[in-house]
Amino acid sequence: MSRLTGRAWEILRAEVERCVGKDPLLKVQRDIVLKRLNKLQDQDGDLASYEELRDTISDVFPNFSDQVLKKAAKANRPPGAWDTIKWVVGIAGATAGTIWVLNLPYPMIRWPVARTAPILLLPSYMKMDYDYRQAIVLVEQADQLVNRATSPADLVLGEQKVKQAQKHLDGLPVWFLGYQPQYRFWFGWNFTFDEFRSARANIGRMEAKLFQEKQAQTLLEQGEQALNTAKQQHEAAKSWQERQKAIAAWQVALDQLEQLPPQTFAGKGAQTKIAAYQRDFGQISSLATENERTGTLMDAARQFAMAAAVKGQNPPHTAAEWQEVEKLWEQAIDRLEKISLEESGYLEAQKLLITYQGNLGIVKIRRQAEETSVAALTTAKREIESLLASNFGGRDRNQMISQIQSIIYELQKVQTGTTVYQEAQELMQSAQKKLKETPQSAFGS
Repeated sequence: MSRLTGRAWEILRAEVERCVGKDPLLKVQRDIVLKRLNKLQDQDGDLASYEELRDTISDVFPNFSDQVLKKAAKANRPPGAWDTIKWVVGIAGATAGTIWVLNLPYPMIRWPVARTAPILLLPSYMKMDYDYRQAIVLVEQADQLVNRATSPADLVLGEQKVKQAQKHLDGLPVWFLGYQPQYRFWFGWNFTFDEFRSARANIGRMEAKLFQEKQAQTLLEQGEQALNTAKQQHEAAKSWQERQKAIAAWQVALDQLEQLPPQTFAGKGAQTKIAAYQRDFGQISSLATENERTGTLMDAARQFAMAAAVKGQNPPHTAAEWQEVEKLWEQAIDRLEKISLEESGYLEAQKLLITYQGNLGIVKIRRQAEETSVAALTTAKREIESLLASNFGGRDRNQMISQIQSIIYELQKVQTGTTVYQEAQELMQSAQKKLKETPQSAFGS
Protein backbone atom coordinates (compact mmCIF):
# COMPACT_ATOMS: atom_id res chain seq x y z
CA MET A 1 0.00 0.00 0.00
CA SER A 2 1.27 3.49 -0.87
CA ARG A 3 2.44 5.51 2.19
CA LEU A 4 0.58 8.62 0.99
CA THR A 5 -2.95 8.39 -0.36
CA GLY A 6 -4.07 10.37 -3.34
CA ARG A 7 -6.49 12.43 -1.25
CA ALA A 8 -3.77 13.46 1.26
CA TRP A 9 -1.39 14.29 -1.56
CA GLU A 10 -3.96 16.59 -3.16
CA ILE A 11 -4.59 18.44 0.16
CA LEU A 12 -0.87 19.04 0.74
CA ARG A 13 -0.19 20.04 -2.84
CA ALA A 14 -2.97 22.66 -2.81
CA GLU A 15 -1.57 24.22 0.36
CA VAL A 16 1.96 24.25 -1.09
CA GLU A 17 0.68 26.05 -4.18
CA ARG A 18 -1.08 28.58 -1.96
CA CYS A 19 2.11 29.21 0.01
CA VAL A 20 4.11 29.78 -3.18
CA GLY A 21 1.53 32.02 -4.80
CA LYS A 22 3.06 34.02 -7.66
CA ASP A 23 6.46 34.41 -6.10
CA PRO A 24 8.96 32.92 -8.58
CA LEU A 25 11.62 32.61 -5.88
CA LEU A 26 9.53 30.07 -3.99
CA LYS A 27 9.07 27.71 -6.94
CA VAL A 28 12.27 25.86 -6.09
CA GLN A 29 10.98 25.18 -2.54
CA ARG A 30 7.69 24.01 -4.00
CA ASP A 31 9.43 21.52 -6.32
CA ILE A 32 11.46 20.14 -3.39
CA VAL A 33 8.36 19.51 -1.28
CA LEU A 34 6.38 18.00 -4.14
CA LYS A 35 9.28 15.70 -4.91
CA ARG A 36 9.29 14.51 -1.28
CA LEU A 37 5.54 13.95 -1.34
CA ASN A 38 5.79 12.02 -4.61
CA LYS A 39 8.46 9.84 -3.06
CA LEU A 40 6.15 9.03 -0.14
CA GLN A 41 3.40 8.22 -2.60
CA ASP A 42 5.61 5.82 -4.53
CA GLN A 43 6.77 3.98 -1.38
CA ASP A 44 5.00 0.88 -0.07
CA GLY A 45 4.58 0.53 3.68
CA ASP A 46 2.82 2.11 6.64
CA LEU A 47 0.86 5.28 6.02
CA ALA A 48 2.76 8.47 6.82
CA SER A 49 1.74 10.03 10.16
CA TYR A 50 1.07 13.66 11.01
CA GLU A 51 4.60 14.07 12.45
CA GLU A 52 6.23 12.62 9.33
CA LEU A 53 4.21 14.89 7.08
CA ARG A 54 5.14 17.88 9.19
CA ASP A 55 8.87 16.99 9.09
CA THR A 56 8.66 16.57 5.31
CA ILE A 57 7.33 20.10 4.77
CA SER A 58 8.18 22.36 7.77
CA ASP A 59 11.91 22.72 7.05
CA VAL A 60 11.09 24.21 3.65
CA PHE A 61 7.87 26.05 4.61
CA PRO A 62 8.14 26.83 8.36
CA ASN A 63 4.77 28.61 8.33
CA PHE A 64 2.94 25.75 6.64
CA SER A 65 -0.64 25.48 7.99
CA ASP A 66 -0.83 23.01 10.87
CA GLN A 67 -4.56 22.63 10.26
CA VAL A 68 -3.86 21.49 6.71
CA LEU A 69 -1.29 19.00 8.00
CA LYS A 70 -3.84 17.49 10.36
CA LYS A 71 -6.43 17.33 7.61
CA ALA A 72 -3.96 15.58 5.32
CA ALA A 73 -2.95 13.18 8.10
CA LYS A 74 -6.60 12.31 8.67
CA ALA A 75 -7.12 11.73 4.94
CA ASN A 76 -4.02 9.53 4.96
CA ARG A 77 -5.51 6.99 7.40
CA PRO A 78 -7.20 3.72 6.30
CA PRO A 79 -10.99 3.73 6.66
CA GLY A 80 -12.50 2.11 9.76
CA ALA A 81 -14.86 -0.85 9.68
CA TRP A 82 -17.98 1.32 9.78
CA ASP A 83 -16.58 3.59 7.09
CA THR A 84 -15.85 0.57 4.93
CA ILE A 85 -19.38 -0.74 5.36
CA LYS A 86 -20.86 2.63 4.40
CA TRP A 87 -18.48 2.83 1.47
CA VAL A 88 -19.40 -0.62 0.18
CA VAL A 89 -23.08 0.21 0.52
CA GLY A 90 -22.46 3.35 -1.46
CA ILE A 91 -20.63 1.35 -4.09
CA ALA A 92 -23.63 -0.94 -4.40
CA GLY A 93 -25.60 2.07 -5.54
CA ALA A 94 -23.02 3.05 -8.11
CA THR A 95 -23.78 2.28 -11.74
CA ALA A 96 -22.16 -0.62 -13.53
CA GLY A 97 -20.81 1.86 -16.04
CA THR A 98 -18.85 3.67 -13.34
CA ILE A 99 -17.24 0.42 -12.16
CA TRP A 100 -16.41 -0.45 -15.75
CA VAL A 101 -14.70 2.92 -16.30
CA LEU A 102 -12.68 2.64 -13.10
CA ASN A 103 -11.42 -0.81 -14.18
CA LEU A 104 -10.17 0.35 -17.55
CA PRO A 105 -6.45 -0.34 -18.12
CA TYR A 106 -5.36 3.29 -17.88
CA PRO A 107 -2.96 4.21 -15.03
CA MET A 108 -4.28 7.76 -14.78
CA ILE A 109 -7.66 6.30 -13.82
CA ARG A 110 -6.54 3.31 -11.77
CA TRP A 111 -3.81 4.88 -9.65
CA PRO A 112 -6.01 7.31 -7.72
CA VAL A 113 -8.62 4.57 -7.23
CA ALA A 114 -5.98 2.05 -6.13
CA ARG A 115 -4.75 4.43 -3.37
CA THR A 116 -8.13 5.42 -2.03
CA ALA A 117 -10.64 2.65 -2.91
CA PRO A 118 -8.81 -0.40 -4.28
CA ILE A 119 -11.84 -2.64 -3.82
CA LEU A 120 -13.40 -0.92 -6.83
CA LEU A 121 -10.71 -2.55 -8.94
CA LEU A 122 -11.60 -6.05 -7.73
CA PRO A 123 -13.20 -7.14 -11.05
CA SER A 124 -10.09 -6.32 -13.06
CA TYR A 125 -7.81 -7.85 -10.40
CA MET A 126 -9.80 -11.07 -10.54
CA LYS A 127 -9.54 -11.12 -14.34
CA MET A 128 -5.79 -10.46 -14.15
CA ASP A 129 -5.35 -13.33 -11.74
CA TYR A 130 -7.33 -15.61 -14.02
CA ASP A 131 -5.38 -14.55 -17.11
CA TYR A 132 -2.05 -14.99 -15.30
CA ARG A 133 -2.78 -18.51 -14.10
CA GLN A 134 -4.26 -19.59 -17.42
CA ALA A 135 -1.34 -18.12 -19.37
CA ILE A 136 1.22 -20.01 -17.24
CA VAL A 137 -0.60 -23.33 -17.64
CA LEU A 138 -1.33 -22.89 -21.35
CA VAL A 139 2.23 -21.85 -22.22
CA GLU A 140 3.52 -25.01 -20.54
CA GLN A 141 0.95 -27.17 -22.34
CA ALA A 142 1.68 -25.53 -25.69
CA ASP A 143 5.43 -26.00 -25.19
CA GLN A 144 4.92 -29.71 -24.55
CA LEU A 145 2.65 -30.19 -27.57
CA VAL A 146 4.55 -28.06 -30.08
CA ASN A 147 8.19 -28.62 -29.17
CA ARG A 148 7.76 -32.31 -28.31
CA ALA A 149 5.14 -33.29 -30.89
CA THR A 150 4.74 -36.98 -31.62
CA SER A 151 2.01 -36.68 -34.26
CA PRO A 152 0.26 -34.06 -36.39
CA ALA A 153 -2.60 -34.12 -33.89
CA ASP A 154 -0.21 -32.76 -31.24
CA LEU A 155 0.59 -29.80 -33.45
CA VAL A 156 -3.09 -29.07 -34.06
CA LEU A 157 -3.85 -29.14 -30.34
CA GLY A 158 -0.66 -27.18 -29.62
CA GLU A 159 -1.77 -24.43 -31.99
CA GLN A 160 -5.03 -24.12 -30.06
CA LYS A 161 -3.12 -23.86 -26.78
CA VAL A 162 -0.82 -21.20 -28.23
CA LYS A 163 -3.79 -19.09 -29.31
CA GLN A 164 -5.43 -19.46 -25.89
CA ALA A 165 -2.19 -18.59 -24.08
CA GLN A 166 -1.72 -15.55 -26.31
CA LYS A 167 -5.24 -14.39 -25.48
CA HIS A 168 -4.59 -14.62 -21.73
CA LEU A 169 -1.19 -12.92 -22.05
CA ASP A 170 -2.91 -10.05 -23.81
CA GLY A 171 -5.16 -9.73 -20.75
CA LEU A 172 -2.27 -9.26 -18.32
CA PRO A 173 -1.58 -5.70 -16.97
CA VAL A 174 1.47 -4.80 -19.01
CA TRP A 175 0.46 -1.15 -18.71
CA PHE A 176 1.41 -1.30 -14.98
CA LEU A 177 5.00 -2.15 -15.74
CA GLY A 178 5.79 1.25 -17.13
CA TYR A 179 5.19 2.60 -13.63
CA GLN A 180 6.40 -0.30 -11.52
CA PRO A 181 9.09 -2.80 -12.64
CA GLN A 182 7.37 -5.44 -10.51
CA TYR A 183 3.77 -5.60 -9.43
CA ARG A 184 2.41 -7.76 -6.64
CA PHE A 185 -1.24 -8.70 -6.87
CA TRP A 186 -3.58 -9.51 -4.03
CA PHE A 187 -3.77 -13.11 -5.16
CA GLY A 188 -0.27 -14.13 -4.21
CA TRP A 189 1.79 -13.83 -7.41
CA ASN A 190 4.32 -11.36 -8.73
CA PHE A 191 4.22 -10.09 -12.28
CA THR A 192 7.41 -8.70 -13.81
CA PHE A 193 8.23 -7.37 -17.22
CA ASP A 194 10.93 -10.02 -17.70
CA GLU A 195 8.44 -12.76 -16.95
CA PHE A 196 5.96 -11.32 -19.43
CA ARG A 197 8.64 -10.86 -22.09
CA SER A 198 9.86 -14.44 -21.62
CA ALA A 199 6.34 -15.85 -21.98
CA ARG A 200 5.66 -13.67 -25.02
CA ALA A 201 8.95 -14.70 -26.63
CA ASN A 202 8.18 -18.37 -25.99
CA ILE A 203 4.78 -17.96 -27.60
CA GLY A 204 6.40 -16.17 -30.56
CA ARG A 205 8.85 -19.00 -31.09
CA MET A 206 6.08 -21.56 -30.99
CA GLU A 207 4.01 -19.55 -33.46
CA ALA A 208 7.00 -19.42 -35.81
CA LYS A 209 7.53 -23.16 -35.46
CA LEU A 210 3.84 -23.87 -36.09
CA PHE A 211 3.98 -21.69 -39.20
CA GLN A 212 7.03 -23.60 -40.42
CA GLU A 213 5.31 -26.90 -39.67
CA LYS A 214 2.24 -25.80 -41.62
CA GLN A 215 4.35 -24.73 -44.58
CA ALA A 216 6.22 -28.04 -44.53
CA GLN A 217 2.96 -30.00 -44.33
CA THR A 218 1.56 -28.01 -47.26
CA LEU A 219 4.71 -28.67 -49.31
CA LEU A 220 4.50 -32.37 -48.43
CA GLU A 221 0.88 -32.60 -49.56
CA GLN A 222 1.56 -30.66 -52.76
CA GLY A 223 4.63 -32.77 -53.53
CA GLU A 224 2.81 -36.06 -52.97
CA GLN A 225 -0.12 -34.90 -55.08
CA ALA A 226 2.17 -33.83 -57.91
CA LEU A 227 4.08 -37.11 -57.70
CA ASN A 228 0.91 -39.23 -57.79
CA THR A 229 -0.38 -37.19 -60.72
CA ALA A 230 2.89 -37.77 -62.60
CA LYS A 231 2.70 -41.52 -61.92
CA GLN A 232 -0.88 -41.65 -63.23
CA GLN A 233 0.09 -39.67 -66.32
CA HIS A 234 2.99 -42.04 -66.97
CA GLU A 235 0.73 -45.07 -66.69
CA ALA A 236 -1.89 -43.52 -68.98
CA ALA A 237 0.62 -42.16 -71.50
CA LYS A 238 -0.01 -43.28 -75.08
CA SER A 239 3.09 -41.78 -76.65
CA TRP A 240 6.79 -41.47 -75.99
CA GLN A 241 6.51 -37.70 -75.52
CA GLU A 242 3.77 -38.09 -72.93
CA ARG A 243 5.86 -40.59 -70.97
CA GLN A 244 8.90 -38.31 -71.05
CA LYS A 245 6.79 -35.38 -69.88
CA ALA A 246 5.38 -37.48 -67.00
CA ILE A 247 8.91 -38.60 -65.97
CA ALA A 248 10.07 -34.96 -65.91
CA ALA A 249 7.09 -33.98 -63.69
CA TRP A 250 7.88 -36.96 -61.45
CA GLN A 251 11.45 -35.71 -60.97
CA VAL A 252 10.24 -32.19 -60.12
CA ALA A 253 7.87 -33.58 -57.48
CA LEU A 254 10.70 -35.63 -55.93
CA ASP A 255 12.94 -32.55 -55.80
CA GLN A 256 10.18 -30.65 -54.01
CA LEU A 257 9.82 -33.38 -51.40
CA GLU A 258 13.57 -33.50 -50.80
CA GLN A 259 13.53 -29.77 -49.99
CA LEU A 260 11.30 -30.26 -46.94
CA PRO A 261 13.00 -28.86 -43.78
CA PRO A 262 14.37 -31.95 -41.99
CA GLN A 263 13.71 -30.46 -38.53
CA THR A 264 9.94 -30.28 -39.16
CA PHE A 265 7.53 -33.04 -38.28
CA ALA A 266 6.47 -33.33 -41.93
CA GLY A 267 10.12 -33.49 -43.06
CA LYS A 268 10.96 -36.28 -40.61
CA GLY A 269 7.87 -38.30 -41.53
CA ALA A 270 8.50 -37.92 -45.26
CA GLN A 271 11.97 -39.53 -45.25
CA THR A 272 10.72 -43.11 -45.55
CA LYS A 273 8.20 -42.11 -48.22
CA ILE A 274 10.87 -40.30 -50.24
CA ALA A 275 13.07 -43.42 -50.23
CA ALA A 276 10.20 -45.48 -51.67
CA TYR A 277 9.37 -42.79 -54.24
CA GLN A 278 13.00 -42.63 -55.36
CA ARG A 279 13.14 -46.41 -55.74
CA ASP A 280 10.07 -46.44 -58.01
CA PHE A 281 11.38 -43.49 -59.99
CA GLY A 282 14.76 -45.16 -60.43
CA GLN A 283 13.10 -48.20 -62.02
CA ILE A 284 11.02 -46.08 -64.37
CA SER A 285 13.90 -43.80 -65.37
CA SER A 286 16.18 -46.83 -66.00
CA LEU A 287 13.58 -48.36 -68.29
CA ALA A 288 13.21 -45.02 -70.06
CA THR A 289 16.99 -44.89 -70.62
CA GLU A 290 17.00 -48.39 -72.07
CA ASN A 291 14.27 -47.41 -74.52
CA GLU A 292 15.90 -44.14 -75.51
CA ARG A 293 16.70 -45.56 -78.98
CA THR A 294 13.02 -46.27 -79.54
CA GLY A 295 12.08 -42.77 -78.52
CA THR A 296 14.73 -41.27 -80.78
CA LEU A 297 13.52 -43.23 -83.81
CA MET A 298 9.93 -42.31 -83.13
CA ASP A 299 10.82 -38.65 -82.69
CA ALA A 300 12.68 -38.73 -86.01
CA ALA A 301 9.72 -40.42 -87.70
CA ARG A 302 7.39 -37.75 -86.41
CA GLN A 303 9.69 -35.03 -87.73
CA PHE A 304 9.65 -36.52 -91.23
CA ALA A 305 5.89 -36.99 -91.01
CA MET A 306 5.43 -33.37 -89.99
CA ALA A 307 7.55 -32.18 -92.91
CA ALA A 308 5.56 -34.37 -95.31
CA ALA A 309 2.27 -33.05 -93.98
CA VAL A 310 3.43 -29.44 -94.34
CA LYS A 311 4.74 -29.97 -97.87
CA GLY A 312 1.52 -31.69 -98.92
CA GLN A 313 -0.68 -28.79 -97.83
CA ASN A 314 -2.65 -26.58 -100.23
CA PRO A 315 -2.90 -28.91 -103.27
CA PRO A 316 -2.88 -29.28 -106.19
CA HIS A 317 0.80 -30.03 -106.66
CA THR A 318 2.86 -31.18 -109.58
CA ALA A 319 3.94 -34.82 -109.87
CA ALA A 320 7.47 -33.85 -108.87
CA GLU A 321 6.17 -32.13 -105.73
CA TRP A 322 4.06 -35.15 -104.84
CA GLN A 323 7.14 -37.31 -105.30
CA GLU A 324 9.01 -35.19 -102.73
CA VAL A 325 6.14 -35.69 -100.27
CA GLU A 326 6.31 -39.44 -100.92
CA LYS A 327 10.02 -39.50 -100.05
CA LEU A 328 9.37 -37.78 -96.71
CA TRP A 329 6.66 -40.30 -95.78
CA GLU A 330 8.97 -43.13 -96.81
CA GLN A 331 11.70 -41.73 -94.53
CA ALA A 332 9.24 -41.61 -91.60
CA ILE A 333 8.13 -45.19 -92.29
CA ASP A 334 11.75 -46.36 -92.54
CA ARG A 335 12.46 -45.06 -88.98
CA LEU A 336 9.45 -46.85 -87.55
CA GLU A 337 10.29 -50.13 -89.25
CA LYS A 338 13.64 -50.14 -87.41
CA ILE A 339 11.90 -50.56 -84.04
CA SER A 340 11.98 -54.23 -83.13
CA LEU A 341 9.33 -56.35 -81.44
CA GLU A 342 11.34 -56.52 -78.17
CA GLU A 343 11.33 -52.79 -77.61
CA SER A 344 8.68 -51.25 -75.35
CA GLY A 345 7.57 -48.72 -77.98
CA TYR A 346 6.90 -51.36 -80.62
CA LEU A 347 3.11 -51.22 -80.33
CA GLU A 348 3.02 -47.45 -80.54
CA ALA A 349 5.37 -47.55 -83.51
CA GLN A 350 3.06 -50.00 -85.30
CA LYS A 351 0.10 -47.68 -84.79
CA LEU A 352 2.03 -44.80 -86.30
CA LEU A 353 3.27 -47.05 -89.09
CA ILE A 354 -0.30 -47.86 -90.13
CA THR A 355 -1.15 -44.16 -90.25
CA TYR A 356 1.97 -43.19 -92.16
CA GLN A 357 1.60 -45.99 -94.73
CA GLY A 358 -1.98 -44.89 -95.32
CA ASN A 359 -0.81 -41.33 -95.88
CA LEU A 360 1.90 -42.54 -98.26
CA GLY A 361 -0.71 -44.47 -100.25
CA ILE A 362 -2.87 -41.37 -100.59
CA VAL A 363 0.10 -39.32 -101.81
CA LYS A 364 1.00 -42.00 -104.40
CA ILE A 365 -2.58 -42.00 -105.70
CA ARG A 366 -2.53 -38.22 -106.04
CA ARG A 367 0.83 -38.30 -107.80
CA GLN A 368 -0.47 -40.96 -110.19
CA ALA A 369 -3.58 -38.89 -110.80
CA GLU A 370 -1.42 -35.86 -111.56
CA GLU A 371 0.73 -37.82 -114.01
CA THR A 372 -2.29 -39.38 -115.75
CA SER A 373 -4.06 -36.03 -116.02
CA VAL A 374 -1.01 -34.26 -117.44
CA ALA A 375 -0.56 -37.08 -120.01
CA ALA A 376 -4.22 -36.90 -121.05
CA LEU A 377 -4.08 -33.12 -121.45
CA THR A 378 -0.90 -33.44 -123.50
CA THR A 379 -2.56 -35.98 -125.84
CA ALA A 380 -5.64 -33.80 -126.18
CA LYS A 381 -3.55 -30.75 -127.05
CA ARG A 382 -1.63 -32.74 -129.69
CA GLU A 383 -4.87 -33.84 -131.34
CA ILE A 384 -6.17 -30.27 -131.24
CA GLU A 385 -3.03 -29.05 -132.96
CA SER A 386 -3.43 -31.76 -135.64
CA LEU A 387 -7.02 -30.77 -136.21
CA LEU A 388 -6.18 -27.09 -136.45
CA ALA A 389 -3.30 -27.79 -138.85
CA SER A 390 -5.63 -29.49 -141.32
CA ASN A 391 -7.99 -26.49 -141.16
CA PHE A 392 -10.78 -29.00 -141.56
CA GLY A 393 -9.82 -29.28 -145.21
CA GLY A 394 -10.48 -32.58 -146.95
CA ARG A 395 -12.28 -34.00 -143.95
CA ASP A 396 -15.88 -35.04 -144.03
CA ARG A 397 -18.23 -34.21 -141.25
CA ASN A 398 -18.17 -37.66 -139.61
CA GLN A 399 -14.39 -37.79 -139.53
CA MET A 400 -14.25 -34.34 -137.91
CA ILE A 401 -16.84 -35.27 -135.30
CA SER A 402 -14.90 -38.43 -134.48
CA GLN A 403 -11.67 -36.48 -133.97
CA ILE A 404 -13.38 -33.88 -131.73
CA GLN A 405 -14.96 -36.67 -129.65
CA SER A 406 -11.51 -38.24 -129.27
CA ILE A 407 -10.23 -34.90 -127.92
CA ILE A 408 -13.13 -34.71 -125.45
CA TYR A 409 -12.44 -38.30 -124.38
CA GLU A 410 -8.83 -37.44 -123.55
CA LEU A 411 -9.85 -34.29 -121.65
CA GLN A 412 -12.30 -36.31 -119.55
CA LYS A 413 -9.34 -38.33 -118.25
CA VAL A 414 -8.07 -35.23 -116.43
CA GLN A 415 -9.04 -35.68 -112.72
CA THR A 416 -10.21 -33.07 -110.27
CA GLY A 417 -7.62 -31.78 -107.78
CA THR A 418 -4.82 -31.79 -110.34
CA THR A 419 -2.82 -28.83 -111.63
CA VAL A 420 -4.25 -29.18 -115.21
CA TYR A 421 -7.91 -29.71 -114.33
CA GLN A 422 -8.99 -26.10 -114.89
CA GLU A 423 -7.27 -25.89 -118.27
CA ALA A 424 -8.80 -29.20 -119.33
CA GLN A 425 -12.28 -27.97 -118.42
CA GLU A 426 -11.86 -24.86 -120.56
CA LEU A 427 -10.69 -26.90 -123.58
CA MET A 428 -13.55 -29.36 -123.11
CA GLN A 429 -16.12 -26.56 -123.22
CA SER A 430 -14.54 -25.29 -126.43
CA ALA A 431 -14.49 -28.79 -127.94
CA GLN A 432 -18.13 -29.40 -127.07
CA LYS A 433 -19.05 -26.07 -128.66
CA LYS A 434 -17.17 -26.93 -131.88
CA LEU A 435 -18.85 -30.29 -131.95
CA LYS A 436 -22.19 -28.55 -132.25
CA GLU A 437 -20.91 -26.14 -134.92
CA THR A 438 -19.07 -28.63 -137.15
CA PRO A 439 -18.48 -28.18 -140.06
CA GLN A 440 -19.68 -24.59 -140.12
CA SER A 441 -16.46 -22.98 -138.75
CA ALA A 442 -12.87 -23.88 -138.00
CA PHE A 443 -12.05 -25.45 -134.57
CA GLY A 444 -10.89 -22.92 -132.03
CA SER A 445 -11.78 -19.85 -134.13
